[in-house]
Amino acid sequence: MNFASDNIVGASNAVMQALVRANAGAMPAYGQDALTAAVKRRFAEIFEHDVAVFLVATGTAANALALASAVPPWGLCLCHEEAHVIDDECGAPEFFMHGAKLKGLPGAGGKLTAESVSACLDSLPSAVKQMPPKALSISQVTECGMIYTPAEIGALGKLCHDRSLFLHMDGARFANALVSLGCTPAEMTWKQGVDILSFGATKNGCLMAEAVVVFNPLLAEALDYRTKRAGQVISKGRLIAAQLEGYFAEDHWLANAAHANRMARLLADGLVAVPGTRLAWPTEANEVFPIVPKAVHRALQAAGAHYHSWTQVSLPAGQNVGPDEELIRLVVSFATAEDEIQNLLSVARAAQARLAAE
Repeated sequence: MNFASDNIVGASNAVMQALVRANAGAMPAYGQDALTAAVKRRFAEIFEHDVAVFLVATGTAANALALASAVPPWGLCLCHEEAHVIDDECGAPEFFMHGAKLKGLPGAGGKLTAESVSACLDSLPSAVKQMPPKALSISQVTECGMIYTPAEIGALGKLCHDRSLFLHMDGARFANALVSLGCTPAEMTWKQGVDILSFGATKNGCLMAEAVVVFNPLLAEALDYRTKRAGQVISKGRLIAAQLEGYFAEDHWLANAAHANRMARLLADGLVAVPGTRLAWPTEANEVFPIVPKAVHRALQAAGAHYHSWTQVSLPAGQNVGPDEELIRLVVSFATAEDEIQNLLSVARAAQARLAAE
């Protein structure tokens, strides 16, 4: 019962088969091969837009390079206070921004609103002694499993462009959000004002393949050089592209995300049926955040369940975790089987039954 994250499983069969096919024979190095060119064209088709695409090996690299292209060394990037870019990447975005800083803002469920961002912008002094805001970064899906709707992204996009900020989206779980919303990639990105996207694929079936997708050509100019300096122009670049070829083929990426989202709903529905358990935030993608009795938490751990306890910082107003409760995060993946979920639910039910009998 391992629900620690969606990157604990390997690559999907379709991705591995594509990788094996691309492994045969010789092709030009450093992304100059026909396969990489074809995958970049595929991105343009998927997003219905001319895009510059830079294939990288990790999400941290994608985020750091994307933000470095949007924020000069004297600039400021706003984000949620629990966003992955500020909380989980060891300062990599600020390192690659060469001195620029991230500023975290509060928001329930890991989400920011146009109103809260506008208020922050209004509060910042304009004197040269302060770093001017140059970009906003949002996470889709957020660190609390929440999804920005196209309307919410659009409101942030309009605000950013009215205030001369670039809008970056950290799409580590992009496919999960897309499937949940039932919209198109274009409707979730550039049509709402997103200038640059960190497109995640590793969590949803790839071995290690991410991409920086640039909609605003002003941000593409230096990325060839930035990716090279960051060690992300991979010598055997076709093997990054091959993963994405298999990922996109026959909408495999969307099927993977749909399965993960279904498993998350099954898990969430099962947990809220256990007396004493409730959800901290709605289950909108492939992450479930239940607040469980500590006795249930201990029973799950004793049974070998792997997951993480979670922070209460972004709980909605009126929600709290009691002294005898634990807020935990459970993540399912494209490879999660229903019997894994039923096993965890059985342990939770049994633990709650023992607790009720005491």
